[in-house]
Amino acid sequence: MIRLSGKQIRHLRGLAHHHRIVVMMGNSGLTDTLKLEFDSALSAHELVKVKLPAGQSKEKRAILQLLCRAAGAVPVQLIGRVGIAYRPAETPRIILP
Repeated sequence: MIRLSGKQIRHLRGLAHHHRIVVMMGNSGLTDTLKLEFDSALSAHELVKVKLPAGQSKEKRAILQLLCRAAGAVPVQLIGRVGIAYRPAETPRIILP
C-alpha cells in the first residue's frame, strides 16, 4: 500500500469533490461482490467515492479500511457516509504533486 503526504491527500480531495458516487454499499454488508465492484471501479477511475451504510463513524472508517486493504487502495477521506479511496493505475492518469 502506498503512503500519501498531506499535500497529496488535499489534492485528491479536491479532485474527488466533483466526482459522483460510484460504489454503494447496501444492506448486505461487505460482500465479495462489493469488493470486486470496488476493485473494478478503482481500476477504471483511480479515485472512487463510496457510499457507506448508516452507523457509527468508527464502523464506517473500519469498513472503508477493509475495502481499501482488500483492493490495495488508500483511504483519502471519510465525511458522513461518503468515503474516498485512491489507487494509482499502472499508467496513472492522476498526477500527484
